[in-house]
Amino acid sequence: MLVGSLFEEIDLYTGPELGPALVGRAEKRLGYRLPRRYVEVLFERNGGVLKNRSYPTGFPTSWAPDHFAVDVLLGIGGEWGIDSPSGMGSACLIREWGYPDIGVVVFMTPSAGHDAVMLDYSGCGPLGEPAVAYVDEDRVPRPVANSFHEFIERLVQEP
Repeated sequence: MLVGSLFEEIDLYTGPELGPALVGRAEKRLGYRLPRRYVEVLFERNGGVLKNRSYPTGFPTSWAPDHFAVDVLLGIGGEWGIDSPSGMGSACLIREWGYPDIGVVVFMTPSAGHDAVMLDYSGCGPLGEPAVAYVDEDRVPRPVANSFHEFIERLVQEP
């Protein structure tokens, strides 16, 4: 998927221009090496509102019987970055909403915190290539993609 086809044409939730130093600071603050494809996407556009917002599942969610929704891919730096010390950074969201400590929240959902989509490092360690997990209201992480790249490739338009 080309980045241009990934995001809406609005700058809402888009962070500052990304550089290697900003990525390095974020990884140090988070304690995880970020997936290469995630960083590549952010170098082209540092987060924003997604065009395709539905992710099909083989299990019911609090959102729907066969999918969940994501609105925004969070970038790095600024108020909305995954490394932000504001209330919108991953660590803050994990604490505030009681998500499992498996990695990094990288997508915002329309539920405003009741569910989350995270990079899941529990199977690979902080330097590995994380899977992507959906965390519903029960706070049980459910694997939904083997990689960030696979996750964004499977996003579809909302039903």
